[in-house]
Amino acid sequence: MTERGETLHRAAKMPDHVSFKPYVGPAGGWGSAKSLVEILHREQVLVKGPGILVHQNKPSGFACVSCSYAKSGHPKVFEFCDNGAKATAWEITAKRTGPEFFAGHTLAELESWSDHTLEDRGRLTTPMRWEAASDKYVPVSWAAAFAEIGRELQVLDPKSVVLYASGRASLEASYLYQLFARMLGTNNLPDSSNMCHECTSVALPETIGVPIGTIKLDDFDTTDCILFFGQNAGTNSPRMLHQLQDARRRGVPIITFNPLRERGLERFTNPQEPSAMLTGGETQLSTQYHQVRAGGDLAAIMGLCKALFASDEKARDSGAERVLDVAFIEQQTSGLEQLAEAARSYDWQAIERCSGLSQAALEAAAEVYAASKAVIACYGMGLTQHRTGVENVHMVSNLLLLRGNIGRPGAGICPVRGHSNVQGQRTVGITEKPDMVPNDRLAKQYGFSPPLQQGMNTVEACEGILTGKVSAFMGLGGNFIRAVPETGAMEEAWRKLRLTVQIATKLNRNHIIHGQIAFLLPCLGRTEIDRQNGVPQMVTVEDTTGTFHRSMGRVEPASKNLLSEPKIIAGIAAATLVKNNKLDWSTLTSDYGRVRDAIAETYPAIFANFNTRLQCNSGFDRPNPARDRVWKTASGKATFMTPGSLAEDPDLPAFGLGVMMLMTIRSHDQFNTTIYGFDDRLRGIRGTRRVVLMNEHDALRLSCADGEIITLQSAAGDGVHREVNGLRVVYYNIPRGCCAGYYPECNPLLPLWHHASRSKVPAAKSIPVRVQKK
Repeated sequence: MTERGETLHRAAKMPDHVSFKPYVGPAGGWGSAKSLVEILHREQVLVKGPGILVHQNKPSGFACVSCSYAKSGHPKVFEFCDNGAKATAWEITAKRTGPEFFAGHTLAELESWSDHTLEDRGRLTTPMRWEAASDKYVPVSWAAAFAEIGRELQVLDPKSVVLYASGRASLEASYLYQLFARMLGTNNLPDSSNMCHECTSVALPETIGVPIGTIKLDDFDTTDCILFFGQNAGTNSPRMLHQLQDARRRGVPIITFNPLRERGLERFTNPQEPSAMLTGGETQLSTQYHQVRAGGDLAAIMGLCKALFASDEKARDSGAERVLDVAFIEQQTSGLEQLAEAARSYDWQAIERCSGLSQAALEAAAEVYAASKAVIACYGMGLTQHRTGVENVHMVSNLLLLRGNIGRPGAGICPVRGHSNVQGQRTVGITEKPDMVPNDRLAKQYGFSPPLQQGMNTVEACEGILTGKVSAFMGLGGNFIRAVPETGAMEEAWRKLRLTVQIATKLNRNHIIHGQIAFLLPCLGRTEIDRQNGVPQMVTVEDTTGTFHRSMGRVEPASKNLLSEPKIIAGIAAATLVKNNKLDWSTLTSDYGRVRDAIAETYPAIFANFNTRLQCNSGFDRPNPARDRVWKTASGKATFMTPGSLAEDPDLPAFGLGVMMLMTIRSHDQFNTTIYGFDDRLRGIRGTRRVVLMNEHDALRLSCADGEIITLQSAAGDGVHREVNGLRVVYYNIPRGCCAGYYPECNPLLPLWHHASRSKVPAAKSIPVRVQKK
């Protein structure tokens, strides 16, 4: 039997005080204000921080470095949330991790440090190269780093080189990165979208003909119903709470489907409203809150559709107004009968069993939906990170199409993306799929033959690293090794890579676990002024609604020895590739306007007159035919897609016999793999992340006391031993048979093969586990 045990419970400095006390306050409010002050104090920017934060998400300032939520053309004075403020404070910190730090620590020693402790050291200041003799990072000049990286890449098979992008990089940096990869000869361009919303990119083109959502920010002003599936706005996109608050004040119902009762979808006090802060005034957000079982959303949405079909049949038979939008369906859709037949074939008992919700609850939600004229459906990784993640997105689209809620003001589908430019980097070519790239234009523009072989996505890159197929890995931001499944096995295989290159602002674990030749290249952050030839540059990003915005840094760089991401990419490319008369990397990156002109030449339908259109304070929108009910699908119509079953994870053991379904979650003190602290304020957990949230009935059935320390072991049934130990049981309001633990600490329990069947998104929201007591 293979052993892949927990290797990440580090002997690092941990808080002295651990407490578990239910949080009774709202999202936002004084808790949010206190959190802001705390992070500014911790990062030693209490004085200068507020003056910088007022420029966040402003047309003349910088785009938030964390989430990609939509940005208003008429921003508030404080256009940031406490999580966005944490991300900015984390970047503008006064702390530094320079050569003197690395001189005092071997990488073997740093392996014992926690994620938080590593990043909390502060900003990287100097390019570093790993020295085998001392097991330390030592300073290296930029020229020497570029030259050696180039020499190594020149002798490697391009198909063995992986170039990963985290989702933070600007459109300009992302475009250059994909161009370098393709000129090198590879489409191995995995990114963080592979780990979260790739299901969206696969599903929506099949149903409505576009790979992104259809709503804009102003649709929230005219909607009359909002549905939430598996998305925690309070932690992952808190600025969204303002739109939800406005909607509720207009009487708009908000119906939520989520296993955990998240405070950000229950109650909200707006920190920007003095009267609410003084009086403790709260807005109740969700009007219905359905705690669906982990892995039960597909069945729940099928139940909603079944209820709608039944109501429509009654209306038709009685001569009343139809529930379905019959005219829209007949004129602009296909595939309805297959979906209707499937909905009728499932009895309510099966739907209740799979969803964990009652027929009455689902019919109550369907009744509100049926009475609403313009409906927005928002969803997050609670839907996409399952074996049937693609089918789950299909079902959300089906639900909206039944009543014509796509291509109508105040209505549409809203996948809430995570990282700040994860959608934008795909738009400019960060993809492993050659058919998604205008290769003919690239060939004409730069005089080379782009590779046409399918590249590796994130799961395939991991498989390649484990089997030795991958020789080199370059990371444009991120903490890849902590974000992916099979953490223990991945760390072991990672050390066999010939070359690892990490472009980053702060130290993280993926810099400590390294290849035989390893470089750590520090870059400017988005908040910092990027000067080329003495001229400040702007960059651009795409938000989750498909709007492009400019971003200008406002802070002096953390070190004079930092380079921008475009400059680092250009330096490596120039040192690696043969001379090209059509492309001078140094000239191209001396003025980012030239990069944007190049983007416009490659993607004219999206970016024509790129530099000119950026002058608009509200940005400009990418084309979205589905908003105009133009369906770029195979049939030319919006398409109903019918799932094969109600089970979101059909190959996993059933509930019972000691098997529980673990869903990984984020705390309110983190963004992706970045851990700002050990408190999860909105869940009342302080001082630790080593917890497992369990239903009290399950815990008692398994003889687990509240606060008891346990081990979780994989129950995937593949003969591989995986476990995470040292987890403290916390009784919590979660559906029976389900439990929750923090990401990335629980990643060692996630099998690499356990992913969405078509998109290969890791199925981190339903990991089968068993409790092991001491």
